[in-house]
Amino acid sequence: MFLPEPIQRLIDALSRLPGVGPKTASRLAFYLLRSPDELSSELSEALATIKTDIAYCQRCYNITTAGRELCEICSDSRRDQNLICIVEEPLDVIALERTGAFEGVYHVLDGALSPIEGIGPEDLKIQELMARVEGGEVGEIIIATNPSMEGDATAMFLQGQLKGLVARVTRLARGLPMGGDLEYADQNTIQRALAGRQEMK
Repeated sequence: MFLPEPIQRLIDALSRLPGVGPKTASRLAFYLLRSPDELSSELSEALATIKTDIAYCQRCYNITTAGRELCEICSDSRRDQNLICIVEEPLDVIALERTGAFEGVYHVLDGALSPIEGIGPEDLKIQELMARVEGGEVGEIIIATNPSMEGDATAMFLQGQLKGLVARVTRLARGLPMGGDLEYADQNTIQRALAGRQEMK
């Protein structure tokens, strides 16, 4: 089907986004075409400024507002600077912050080790992490990489690098989700839940 060039360009651009296929891209494009002008203007302005108004924290590499050297978390004096949680992406910081349970600071790796995709230690913020650890007193590092092959490989690599430099290196516990049924859990989840079982108090 022939589409006017501006619509086709928008569909092509939207379909390059993760999780957006050609059908979803078409629906979004036609929704924007029918929507009030203000919505399109706001969206185009937000897209135009995302690269100029966002920067990376010089300590933890989380996203922050352009012009700031440190993000809001690193510059918060109430946070425990000796407790560092290592995550793969800024979205992981948001997920952990949503719980309100973590009072330390973060280090964003900007990905995970993946030899298949050609991502090695030099492609991640690992050297920056090591400089950070060697430059100050860190009491504990929590490795909170994703529970995937790449995340596990990254965690094992980091554990080896941090051995002897930090008093305590821990990994996020894994197991059965709250409200989940045992019969629907996969084999790996059950194995990890058994391995990570805790004393009842």
